[in-house]
Amino acid sequence: MELDPRQTLIIAILVLYLGRYLNGRFRLLRDYNIPEPVTGGLLASILFGLIYWLADTEVVFDMANRDMLLVVFFTTIGLSSRIDVLRQGGRALGVLLVLAIGYLFIQNLVGIGVAWAVGGKPVAGLMVGSVSLSGGHGTAIAWAPTFTETYGIAGAMELGLACATFGLILGGMVGGPIARFLVWRHKLSPSGEGDLTVGFRYKEHEIIDVDGILKVLLVIAIAIGLGLQLNDLFEYWGMKLPDFVTCLFAGIILTNTLPRILPNYEWPSGSRSLALVSDVSLGLFLAMSLMSLKLWTLATLAGPMTLLMVLQVLAICCYSIFLVFRLLGANYEAAVICSGYSGLALGATPTAIANMTAVTKSLGAAPRAFIVVPLVGAFFIDLSNAMIINVLLSVFG
Repeated sequence: MELDPRQTLIIAILVLYLGRYLNGRFRLLRDYNIPEPVTGGLLASILFGLIYWLADTEVVFDMANRDMLLVVFFTTIGLSSRIDVLRQGGRALGVLLVLAIGYLFIQNLVGIGVAWAVGGKPVAGLMVGSVSLSGGHGTAIAWAPTFTETYGIAGAMELGLACATFGLILGGMVGGPIARFLVWRHKLSPSGEGDLTVGFRYKEHEIIDVDGILKVLLVIAIAIGLGLQLNDLFEYWGMKLPDFVTCLFAGIILTNTLPRILPNYEWPSGSRSLALVSDVSLGLFLAMSLMSLKLWTLATLAGPMTLLMVLQVLAICCYSIFLVFRLLGANYEAAVICSGYSGLALGATPTAIANMTAVTKSLGAAPRAFIVVPLVGAFFIDLSNAMIINVLLSVFG
Protein backbone atom coordinates (compact mmCIF):
# COMPACT_ATOMS: atom_id res chain seq x y z
CA MET A 1 0.00 0.00 0.00
CA GLU A 2 1.82 3.12 -1.23
CA LEU A 3 0.92 6.51 0.20
CA ASP A 4 1.81 9.73 -1.63
CA PRO A 5 3.37 12.79 0.12
CA ARG A 6 -0.03 14.32 0.92
CA GLN A 7 -1.36 11.11 2.48
CA THR A 8 1.91 10.62 4.36
CA LEU A 9 1.62 14.12 5.80
CA ILE A 10 -1.96 13.42 6.91
CA ILE A 11 -0.88 10.25 8.71
CA ALA A 12 2.05 12.10 10.33
CA ILE A 13 -0.25 14.83 11.65
CA LEU A 14 -2.61 12.21 13.10
CA VAL A 15 0.36 10.42 14.68
CA LEU A 16 1.56 13.67 16.23
CA TYR A 17 -1.97 14.36 17.49
CA LEU A 18 -1.95 10.92 19.09
CA GLY A 19 1.35 11.61 20.83
CA ARG A 20 0.17 15.00 22.10
CA TYR A 21 -3.08 13.47 23.37
CA LEU A 22 -1.36 10.62 25.18
CA ASN A 23 1.27 12.89 26.75
CA GLY A 24 -1.49 15.25 27.88
CA ARG A 25 -3.60 12.37 29.18
CA PHE A 26 -0.94 10.38 31.04
CA ARG A 27 1.18 12.28 33.53
CA LEU A 28 3.80 9.54 33.61
CA LEU A 29 4.83 10.36 30.03
CA ARG A 30 5.23 14.03 30.94
CA ASP A 31 7.04 13.31 34.19
CA TYR A 32 9.64 11.23 32.34
CA ASN A 33 9.81 13.77 29.49
CA ILE A 34 9.00 11.35 26.66
CA PRO A 35 8.75 13.42 23.42
CA GLU A 36 5.28 13.55 21.89
CA PRO A 37 6.36 12.34 18.40
CA VAL A 38 8.14 9.40 20.03
CA THR A 39 4.96 8.40 21.89
CA GLY A 40 2.77 8.58 18.81
CA GLY A 41 5.39 7.39 16.32
CA LEU A 42 6.22 4.18 18.19
CA LEU A 43 2.55 3.24 18.54
CA ALA A 44 2.02 3.93 14.83
CA SER A 45 5.03 1.81 13.83
CA ILE A 46 3.68 -1.04 15.97
CA LEU A 47 0.28 -0.70 14.27
CA PHE A 48 1.81 -0.77 10.78
CA GLY A 49 3.94 -3.73 11.88
CA LEU A 50 0.79 -5.62 12.92
CA ILE A 51 -0.79 -4.81 9.55
CA TYR A 52 2.27 -6.32 7.88
CA TRP A 53 2.25 -9.47 10.02
CA LEU A 54 -1.51 -10.08 10.09
CA ALA A 55 -2.61 -8.83 6.66
CA ASP A 56 0.64 -9.38 4.75
CA THR A 57 0.49 -5.73 3.64
CA GLU A 58 3.34 -3.25 3.87
CA VAL A 59 2.41 0.43 4.15
CA VAL A 60 4.99 2.44 2.17
CA PHE A 61 5.30 6.17 2.87
CA ASP A 62 6.57 8.84 0.49
CA MET A 63 9.04 10.88 2.57
CA ALA A 64 9.43 13.81 0.17
CA ASN A 65 8.22 16.26 2.84
CA ARG A 66 10.45 14.91 5.61
CA ASP A 67 13.72 16.34 4.32
CA MET A 68 12.07 19.73 3.85
CA LEU A 69 10.79 19.67 7.45
CA LEU A 70 14.31 18.88 8.71
CA VAL A 71 15.75 21.87 6.82
CA VAL A 72 13.01 24.16 8.17
CA PHE A 73 13.59 22.93 11.71
CA PHE A 74 17.34 23.49 11.73
CA THR A 75 16.84 26.89 10.13
CA THR A 76 14.58 27.89 13.05
CA ILE A 77 17.27 26.74 15.50
CA GLY A 78 19.80 28.96 13.71
CA LEU A 79 17.39 31.89 13.78
CA SER A 80 17.03 31.40 17.55
CA SER A 81 20.80 31.42 18.16
CA ARG A 82 21.75 34.88 19.32
CA ILE A 83 25.46 35.60 19.60
CA ASP A 84 25.20 36.68 23.25
CA VAL A 85 23.73 33.31 24.22
CA LEU A 86 26.24 31.54 21.96
CA ARG A 87 29.09 33.38 23.70
CA GLN A 88 27.79 32.25 27.10
CA GLY A 89 27.64 28.69 25.82
CA GLY A 90 31.13 28.77 24.32
CA ARG A 91 32.76 26.80 27.12
CA ALA A 92 29.92 24.27 27.18
CA LEU A 93 30.28 23.80 23.43
CA GLY A 94 34.00 23.04 23.76
CA VAL A 95 33.54 20.70 26.72
CA LEU A 96 30.67 18.78 25.12
CA LEU A 97 32.61 18.44 21.86
CA VAL A 98 35.62 16.91 23.63
CA LEU A 99 33.37 14.60 25.65
CA ALA A 100 31.41 13.57 22.55
CA ILE A 101 34.59 12.73 20.64
CA GLY A 102 35.84 10.71 23.61
CA TYR A 103 32.56 8.80 23.78
CA LEU A 104 32.87 7.74 20.14
CA PHE A 105 35.80 5.53 21.24
CA ILE A 106 33.79 4.10 24.15
CA GLN A 107 30.80 3.40 21.91
CA ASN A 108 32.99 1.53 19.45
CA LEU A 109 34.77 -0.42 22.17
CA VAL A 110 31.40 -1.61 23.49
CA GLY A 111 30.46 -2.75 19.98
CA ILE A 112 33.81 -4.48 19.47
CA GLY A 113 33.48 -6.20 22.85
CA VAL A 114 30.02 -7.56 22.04
CA ALA A 115 31.16 -8.74 18.58
CA TRP A 116 34.11 -10.54 20.16
CA ALA A 117 31.92 -12.07 22.90
CA VAL A 118 29.48 -13.61 20.40
CA GLY A 119 32.30 -15.01 18.26
CA GLY A 120 32.16 -12.45 15.46
CA LYS A 121 34.88 -10.37 13.87
CA PRO A 122 35.89 -7.47 16.15
CA VAL A 123 35.72 -5.07 13.21
CA ALA A 124 31.97 -5.79 12.97
CA GLY A 125 31.65 -4.03 16.33
CA LEU A 126 32.35 -0.71 14.64
CA MET A 127 29.26 -1.18 12.49
CA VAL A 128 27.13 -1.48 15.63
CA GLY A 129 29.10 1.26 17.39
CA SER A 130 29.48 4.86 16.32
CA VAL A 131 28.84 4.05 12.64
CA SER A 132 25.15 3.34 13.20
CA LEU A 133 24.48 4.95 16.59
CA SER A 134 26.22 8.33 16.62
CA GLY A 135 26.23 8.27 12.81
CA GLY A 136 22.64 7.15 12.26
CA HIS A 137 21.02 5.55 9.23
CA GLY A 138 22.84 7.71 6.68
CA THR A 139 26.30 6.86 8.01
CA ALA A 140 25.39 3.17 8.28
CA ILE A 141 24.31 3.12 4.62
CA ALA A 142 27.47 4.95 3.54
CA TRP A 143 29.88 2.63 5.38
CA ALA A 144 28.12 -0.72 4.84
CA PRO A 145 29.73 -1.47 1.44
CA THR A 146 33.21 -0.94 2.92
CA PHE A 147 32.54 -3.41 5.75
CA THR A 148 31.08 -5.96 3.34
CA GLU A 149 33.57 -5.73 0.47
CA THR A 150 36.79 -4.93 2.33
CA TYR A 151 36.34 -6.69 5.68
CA GLY A 152 33.96 -9.51 4.74
CA ILE A 153 31.15 -8.60 7.14
CA ALA A 154 28.09 -10.33 5.68
CA GLY A 155 24.84 -8.40 6.10
CA ALA A 156 26.62 -5.23 7.24
CA MET A 157 23.87 -3.04 5.76
CA GLU A 158 21.06 -4.87 7.59
CA LEU A 159 23.10 -4.95 10.81
CA GLY A 160 23.85 -1.24 10.69
CA LEU A 161 20.30 -0.20 9.83
CA ALA A 162 18.85 -2.39 12.58
CA CYS A 163 21.22 -0.92 15.14
CA ALA A 164 20.47 2.63 13.97
CA THR A 165 16.74 1.93 14.25
CA PHE A 166 17.01 0.54 17.78
CA GLY A 167 19.18 3.54 18.66
CA LEU A 168 16.64 6.00 17.29
CA ILE A 169 13.90 4.43 19.41
CA LEU A 170 15.95 4.17 22.60
CA GLY A 171 17.50 7.60 22.11
CA GLY A 172 14.03 9.10 22.29
CA MET A 173 13.22 7.18 25.45
CA VAL A 174 16.28 7.54 27.71
CA GLY A 175 16.99 11.29 27.47
CA GLY A 176 13.92 12.44 29.39
CA PRO A 177 14.38 10.03 32.32
CA ILE A 178 18.08 11.00 32.56
CA ALA A 179 17.15 14.68 32.89
CA ARG A 180 14.37 13.85 35.37
CA PHE A 181 16.79 11.90 37.55
CA LEU A 182 19.40 14.68 37.51
CA VAL A 183 16.86 17.41 38.25
CA TRP A 184 15.35 15.37 41.09
CA ARG A 185 18.68 14.19 42.51
CA HIS A 186 20.29 17.62 42.58
CA LYS A 187 17.10 19.70 43.12
CA LEU A 188 17.69 21.80 40.01
CA SER A 189 15.55 24.53 38.49
CA PRO A 190 15.84 26.92 35.51
CA SER A 191 17.74 30.16 36.07
CA GLY A 192 14.93 32.23 34.52
CA GLU A 193 11.45 32.20 33.00
CA GLY A 194 12.40 32.90 29.37
CA ASP A 195 10.40 31.63 26.40
CA LEU A 196 11.21 28.16 25.14
CA THR A 197 13.36 27.73 22.03
CA VAL A 198 11.04 25.02 20.69
CA GLY A 199 7.34 24.77 21.53
CA PHE A 200 5.51 25.88 24.67
CA ARG A 201 5.24 24.67 28.22
CA TYR A 202 2.37 22.29 28.98
CA LYS A 203 -0.93 24.17 29.60
CA GLU A 204 0.73 27.43 28.59
CA HIS A 205 -1.51 29.85 26.68
CA GLU A 206 -0.28 30.25 23.13
CA ILE A 207 -0.64 33.79 21.77
CA ILE A 208 0.12 33.77 18.04
CA ASP A 209 -0.89 36.38 15.48
CA VAL A 210 -0.83 36.49 11.68
CA ASP A 211 1.94 39.13 11.52
CA GLY A 212 4.20 37.00 13.68
CA ILE A 213 3.72 33.90 11.51
CA LEU A 214 4.27 35.88 8.29
CA LYS A 215 7.53 37.34 9.64
CA VAL A 216 8.73 33.89 10.64
CA LEU A 217 7.90 32.37 7.25
CA LEU A 218 9.64 35.26 5.50
CA VAL A 219 12.91 34.97 7.42
CA ILE A 220 12.88 31.15 7.21
CA ALA A 221 12.54 31.32 3.42
CA ILE A 222 15.38 33.89 3.20
CA ALA A 223 17.60 31.86 5.54
CA ILE A 224 17.03 28.63 3.59
CA GLY A 225 17.89 30.43 0.35
CA LEU A 226 21.12 31.71 1.90
CA GLY A 227 21.87 28.26 3.33
CA LEU A 228 21.52 26.59 -0.06
CA GLN A 229 23.87 29.18 -1.57
CA LEU A 230 26.37 28.50 1.22
CA ASN A 231 26.10 24.79 0.47
CA ASP A 232 26.95 25.42 -3.19
CA LEU A 233 29.92 27.54 -2.08
CA PHE A 234 31.23 24.85 0.29
CA GLU A 235 30.80 22.22 -2.42
CA TYR A 236 32.82 24.41 -4.79
CA TRP A 237 35.57 24.46 -2.14
CA GLY A 238 35.44 20.66 -1.95
CA MET A 239 33.35 20.35 1.24
CA LYS A 240 30.07 18.43 1.02
CA LEU A 241 27.69 19.31 3.86
CA PRO A 242 24.02 18.42 4.37
CA ASP A 243 21.58 21.20 3.47
CA PHE A 244 20.28 21.46 7.04
CA VAL A 245 23.78 22.25 8.37
CA THR A 246 24.36 25.21 6.05
CA CYS A 247 20.79 26.42 6.67
CA LEU A 248 21.53 26.30 10.41
CA PHE A 249 24.61 28.46 9.82
CA ALA A 250 22.59 30.81 7.60
CA GLY A 251 20.06 31.28 10.37
CA ILE A 252 22.82 32.10 12.86
CA ILE A 253 24.35 34.63 10.44
CA LEU A 254 21.06 36.40 9.71
CA THR A 255 19.83 36.55 13.30
CA ASN A 256 23.09 38.15 14.44
CA THR A 257 23.48 40.68 11.60
CA LEU A 258 20.14 41.90 10.22
CA PRO A 259 18.70 43.08 13.58
CA ARG A 260 21.74 45.40 13.84
CA ILE A 261 21.38 46.61 10.26
CA LEU A 262 17.59 47.00 10.53
CA PRO A 263 17.02 47.89 14.19
CA ASN A 264 13.42 49.00 13.61
CA TYR A 265 12.38 45.63 12.15
CA GLU A 266 10.96 43.30 14.77
CA TRP A 267 13.13 40.23 14.31
CA PRO A 268 11.36 36.98 15.26
CA SER A 269 14.18 35.40 17.33
CA GLY A 270 12.77 34.30 20.66
CA SER A 271 9.18 34.81 19.49
CA ARG A 272 6.44 32.31 20.09
CA SER A 273 5.69 32.20 16.38
CA LEU A 274 9.21 30.93 15.67
CA ALA A 275 8.95 28.44 18.56
CA LEU A 276 5.67 27.17 17.14
CA VAL A 277 7.04 26.61 13.61
CA SER A 278 10.10 24.92 15.12
CA ASP A 279 7.95 22.61 17.25
CA VAL A 280 5.64 21.62 14.39
CA SER A 281 8.44 20.92 11.90
CA LEU A 282 10.41 18.83 14.43
CA GLY A 283 7.31 16.95 15.56
CA LEU A 284 6.23 16.05 12.04
CA PHE A 285 9.78 15.06 11.03
CA LEU A 286 10.12 12.65 13.95
CA ALA A 287 6.56 11.36 13.54
CA MET A 288 7.34 10.48 9.91
CA SER A 289 10.67 8.91 10.86
CA LEU A 290 9.26 6.71 13.61
CA MET A 291 5.93 5.72 12.03
CA SER A 292 7.82 4.47 8.94
CA LEU A 293 10.10 2.11 10.90
CA LYS A 294 9.86 -1.42 9.50
CA LEU A 295 9.81 -3.29 12.79
CA TRP A 296 9.46 -6.68 11.08
CA THR A 297 12.97 -6.29 9.66
CA LEU A 298 14.32 -6.20 13.22
CA ALA A 299 12.69 -9.45 14.36
CA THR A 300 15.54 -11.74 13.27
CA LEU A 301 18.14 -9.49 14.91
CA ALA A 302 16.23 -8.81 18.13
CA GLY A 303 18.15 -11.40 20.18
CA PRO A 304 21.76 -10.35 19.40
CA MET A 305 20.75 -6.68 19.43
CA THR A 306 19.28 -6.87 22.92
CA LEU A 307 22.65 -7.42 24.65
CA LEU A 308 24.31 -4.77 22.52
CA MET A 309 21.66 -2.10 23.09
CA VAL A 310 21.41 -2.81 26.82
CA LEU A 311 25.15 -2.21 27.14
CA GLN A 312 25.05 0.87 24.90
CA VAL A 313 22.17 2.38 26.90
CA LEU A 314 23.95 1.69 30.20
CA ALA A 315 27.14 3.22 28.81
CA ILE A 316 25.51 6.46 27.67
CA CYS A 317 23.49 6.79 30.88
CA CYS A 318 26.59 6.44 33.05
CA TYR A 319 28.64 8.71 30.80
CA SER A 320 25.97 11.43 30.78
CA ILE A 321 25.15 11.31 34.49
CA PHE A 322 28.63 10.90 35.97
CA LEU A 323 30.81 12.78 33.48
CA VAL A 324 28.95 15.05 31.05
CA PHE A 325 26.65 16.52 33.72
CA ARG A 326 29.45 17.26 36.16
CA LEU A 327 31.89 18.72 33.64
CA LEU A 328 29.19 21.00 32.21
CA GLY A 329 28.58 22.57 35.60
CA ALA A 330 26.07 20.24 37.30
CA ASN A 331 23.21 22.73 36.83
CA TYR A 332 19.79 22.69 35.16
CA GLU A 333 21.20 23.60 31.76
CA ALA A 334 23.66 20.71 32.04
CA ALA A 335 20.81 18.31 32.84
CA VAL A 336 18.94 19.42 29.71
CA ILE A 337 22.10 19.04 27.63
CA CYS A 338 22.52 15.50 29.01
CA SER A 339 19.00 14.59 27.88
CA GLY A 340 19.86 15.87 24.40
CA TYR A 341 23.32 14.36 24.23
CA SER A 342 22.09 10.88 25.18
CA GLY A 343 19.54 11.09 22.35
CA LEU A 344 22.28 12.28 20.00
CA ALA A 345 24.70 9.49 20.93
CA LEU A 346 22.08 6.77 20.44
CA GLY A 347 19.89 8.27 17.73
CA ALA A 348 20.14 11.55 15.86
CA THR A 349 20.24 15.31 16.37
CA PRO A 350 16.44 15.72 15.92
CA THR A 351 15.95 13.06 18.61
CA ALA A 352 18.28 15.01 20.89
CA ILE A 353 16.32 18.22 20.42
CA ALA A 354 13.01 16.41 20.88
CA ASN A 355 14.32 15.15 24.25
CA MET A 356 15.33 18.66 25.31
CA THR A 357 12.02 20.06 24.10
CA ALA A 358 10.10 17.57 26.24
CA VAL A 359 12.20 18.49 29.30
CA THR A 360 11.85 22.24 28.85
CA LYS A 361 8.11 21.96 28.22
CA SER A 362 7.79 20.42 31.67
CA LEU A 363 10.42 22.35 33.62
CA GLY A 364 11.45 25.57 31.87
CA ALA A 365 13.72 27.16 29.27
CA ALA A 366 17.36 26.22 28.63
CA PRO A 367 18.43 28.41 25.68
CA ARG A 368 22.14 27.50 25.63
CA ALA A 369 21.32 23.80 25.37
CA PHE A 370 19.52 24.40 22.07
CA ILE A 371 22.65 26.00 20.62
CA VAL A 372 25.33 23.70 21.99
CA VAL A 373 23.76 20.31 21.19
CA PRO A 374 22.74 21.05 17.56
CA LEU A 375 26.18 22.48 16.74
CA VAL A 376 27.92 19.42 18.16
CA GLY A 377 25.47 16.97 16.61
CA ALA A 378 24.86 18.55 13.22
CA PHE A 379 28.45 19.29 12.27
CA PHE A 380 31.36 18.35 14.53
CA ILE A 381 30.34 14.78 15.39
CA ASP A 382 30.03 13.62 11.79
CA LEU A 383 33.52 14.90 10.96
CA SER A 384 35.05 13.41 14.12
CA ASN A 385 33.21 10.13 13.66
CA ALA A 386 34.58 9.63 10.15
CA MET A 387 38.16 10.13 11.33
CA ILE A 388 37.76 7.84 14.34
CA ILE A 389 36.15 5.08 12.27
CA ASN A 390 39.10 5.16 9.86
CA VAL A 391 41.58 5.00 12.76
CA LEU A 392 39.83 2.04 14.39
CA LEU A 393 39.47 0.24 11.06
CA SER A 394 43.23 0.42 10.64
CA VAL A 395 43.66 -1.14 14.09
CA PHE A 396 40.95 -3.83 14.14
CA GLY A 397 40.50 -4.37 10.41
